[in-house]
Amino acid sequence: MHIHKLDQWRHGHNFFIHREQNEKNTQKVMVLTAVTMVVEIAAGIIFGSMALLADGWHMGTHVAAFLITLFAYRYSRKNADNPDFSFGPGKINVLGGFASAVALAVVALMMAVESVGRFFDPVEIHYSQSILVAAVGLTVNVACAFLLHGSHGHDHHHGHSHGGADDHHHEDHNLKAAYFHVLADALTSVLAIVALLFGSLFGWWALDPLMGIVGALVITRWAWSLLRQSSTILLDAGVGRDVRETIRA
Repeated sequence: MHIHKLDQWRHGHNFFIHREQNEKNTQKVMVLTAVTMVVEIAAGIIFGSMALLADGWHMGTHVAAFLITLFAYRYSRKNADNPDFSFGPGKINVLGGFASAVALAVVALMMAVESVGRFFDPVEIHYSQSILVAAVGLTVNVACAFLLHGSHGHDHHHGHSHGGADDHHHEDHNLKAAYFHVLADALTSVLAIVALLFGSLFGWWALDPLMGIVGALVITRWAWSLLRQSSTILLDAGVGRDVRETIRA
């Protein structure tokens, strides 16, 4: 009985097959995000839009987070049969998710600081051009979200196929972090478009930095949620009593 319980904490062959598909989708998302990042940062500088700059900058940190995600996948796959990992290298993916959550929190801080600064030092915004670029960014974000959502949904189902609290240890927190990064991109794109539209129609320039602050607050909440979930697993806070007794025996 104890061995059966302990097996729930190991990662089998199917676990890594699912991760390979998640890795491929993450690669596609990273390329799309990197291209959009360059376009939005350049457009934000040229057209003077803080909303575009904020979106572009935190796309850049998302690219870095996706690199962490891919590294975790590849390292985990490479060490799948490494006997040094008693329960398999599955926690490497959780660690990647934790690192990505930290990056997400840094993004929120950068957005908030820069947005507050724009209240005291506003710049001229070229609304029409900025709206066009933000719309392109949103389109890319939606495409990326669909790519990762399919993998996330499949993995979520797989992670709960056994039932019980232990199944959270089989959920791909690495992919979940990447998905949150894409959602954060989509959110800031939507907020940028709203701010730019109202600024263009009514001259409400302050909406641009205000939306940056709103986006920062929402992203902070997402980052905290992921940090809490991944840290719980990394610290084995959810280990059942029977598993602890088996390990100590």
